[in-house]
Amino acid sequence: MEEVVRAIDITKIYSTGEQRVEALKGVSLSVTRGDFVAIMGASGSGKSTFMNILGCLDVPSSGDYWIEGENVKGMSRNDLAEIRNRNIGFVFQGFNLLARTSAVENVELPLIYGRIPAAARRERALEALSLVGLADRAGHFSSRLSGGQQQRVAIARALVNEPAMVLADEPTGNLDSATSVEIMAIFQKLNRQGITVIMVTHEPDIAAFTKRNVIFRDGRILSDSPVKNQVDAEQMRRSL
Repeated sequence: MEEVVRAIDITKIYSTGEQRVEALKGVSLSVTRGDFVAIMGASGSGKSTFMNILGCLDVPSSGDYWIEGENVKGMSRNDLAEIRNRNIGFVFQGFNLLARTSAVENVELPLIYGRIPAAARRERALEALSLVGLADRAGHFSSRLSGGQQQRVAIARALVNEPAMVLADEPTGNLDSATSVEIMAIFQKLNRQGITVIMVTHEPDIAAFTKRNVIFRDGRILSDSPVKNQVDAEQMRRSL
């Protein structure tokens, strides 16, 4: 299977004055195209630090990290920003949408940074909103949308650049249980279409919707195992 990301012996050390915190202690992980991975662990386990490195938002203290076959070690901030915009779609717990901006304009934002012409931006943004079932809300301000709808807009924004993978950081953390299931149904649908998803979550019931669970503890991977009985989110949504 083709690798989307490969991390080898990643360490991350934070130093503040005389304090030295080893957040990651030699983590290695490979994710192939079309996988759906939950990164789990208690607060302070290293999962968020590792996610930031996967997203090229931070750099490791040592070790190597490849994305789409390209080693990002030693890259400049500008190069890392280009890698992020080209290869990674981000979905956050807090949605991170512009409140008094329409859904379609929020989705267009990554394309503006990529200098895509206006007509092409609008077409691709509308296609991405259709993928998450929100084409009919394209002109609505994000502040007028429900929490679940806002997260759908955020997912569409993550998809609009056709990235190698989507990184989702606690994407259901601000949603109620029923809406969380709806969002996980969207992620499962996208994953079945071949989109690679890596998701940080502390909730086992959310991790059960993925294909693979990687559990961190004290800066190391404690376990990495396939989900034996993946829960079908759409089927659960219909039963609620």
